[in-house]
Amino acid sequence: MPRDKTVTHIKVMTAARDEFMEFGFEKASMRSIASRCGMTAAGIYRHCRDKEDLFDQLVAPAVDRIEKWQESHVARYRNSILGGNAVWQDSWVDMMREVIYPHMDEYHLLTAKSQGSKYGNFLHDLTERSQERFWAYLPFIRSRGYPVWDIHRREFHLLLTAYMTALFEPVVHYYSREDAFACLDTVEAFFLPGWKKMIGF
Repeated sequence: MPRDKTVTHIKVMTAARDEFMEFGFEKASMRSIASRCGMTAAGIYRHCRDKEDLFDQLVAPAVDRIEKWQESHVARYRNSILGGNAVWQDSWVDMMREVIYPHMDEYHLLTAKSQGSKYGNFLHDLTERSQERFWAYLPFIRSRGYPVWDIHRREFHLLLTAYMTALFEPVVHYYSREDAFACLDTVEAFFLPGWKKMIGF
């Protein structure tokens, strides 16, 4: 489905966002979305295939932002290690500040309003993908002489799940920006020393 930028399409997407934010994916109604933007239900289907597609149009850009940030994050560390000057550069805390919190609505939809859609396990799936990416990266760090912890995969999963849950809890509960950033400072102070120690930086 082409992502058009017409005024009508923007109205549909705004109405859809409001409906999903209020009722979540499962309870949202295409008829109600149509009513919110002054259209017939049939008119809505000129802008999407179905409710799943409408939700996807709203949140897919948010998923892409995370993937792009992660790719750049890994590349920055890999390049610094290859260059012989590995220093702590950034972490998921920075991603929350730069990517997630400025787009709180989209990530709230993903983490708290997506049940019944293909994104219903978004946070779990994100944690699993992040674990695979980081776990594959550890041998490379070790090979460059850094004293990476000898940690069991299940222990690493436990730590990463706790970290991701703490990072996204303000998003799930839709904290104000001020409260979310205050919580982020606490998460950073608590978790980052441990991550630095784990990878030997």
